[in-house]
Amino acid sequence: MQYLIIASALLFVVLTAFAGENVSAKGNSVAVFGGGCFWCMESPFEQLEGVVDVTAGYAGGDEVDPTYGQVSSGRTSHIESVQVVYDPEKISYDELLDTFWRQIDPTDDSGQFADRGNHYRTAIFYSNEEEKEVAEKSKEKLNAAEVFDRPVVTAIVPAKKFYPAEEYHQDYYRKNVAHYSAYKIGSGRAGFLNNVWGEDSGHKEYIKPDDSVLRSTLTDLQYDVTRKDATEPAFNNTYWDNKEAGIYVDIVSGEPLFSSLDKFKSGTG
Repeated sequence: MQYLIIASALLFVVLTAFAGENVSAKGNSVAVFGGGCFWCMESPFEQLEGVVDVTAGYAGGDEVDPTYGQVSSGRTSHIESVQVVYDPEKISYDELLDTFWRQIDPTDDSGQFADRGNHYRTAIFYSNEEEKEVAEKSKEKLNAAEVFDRPVVTAIVPAKKFYPAEEYHQDYYRKNVAHYSAYKIGSGRAGFLNNVWGEDSGHKEYIKPDDSVLRSTLTDLQYDVTRKDATEPAFNNTYWDNKEAGIYVDIVSGEPLFSSLDKFKSGTG
């Protein structure tokens, strides 16, 4: 999230995982993964059948009730993580691991993409010996497949208490589609995953939020233009005279549209 780029314009369940506890209410299980920026880790898991809920947060450290400001500045021993609540009768822990590997660069032990520092490193937090064994075998399998030019260095460590992040970070990819997409592209994550996995990255890249979400997040003009085929008035919209460099993206889906390098002065607004 430290990478800035120009872009055009709930369920939140607080579940806390402790070491040795990986079962939530109604027989669901809980898994915790650190994959760098937690904005980019929610969507892939939430799209999986059998996943009940995904919460962005902080894990692996000893500090109590850490804040985003503390963690993102490297002032704690926590890393950005996601907590995945899932039904083990519908999806296995091993399948979650497969999705996890396809969202990260597991060969980087100093951060992820544009986000550098130990607080952005990758990790699998196991809650029991069975999870540890499954995770280690999954890591060995990935190394043996030689998908990457360097060895997989993602840590497999005992789970500590998980702390949910602030509300504005939850489902960020839905609430702030344009900024999320621009960040994922600009940070280098999207390009890396596409180069390594292509269409097998494990999730759809661009998602159109429900109409109710769009009504609450878009301005009246943005909603009318994107949903009702309305037209912005010439010389009277947010980006008509924007001269900053960046990537323009679809405000609804986050799909990249064009680079500022492709702009030219047409005289039409």
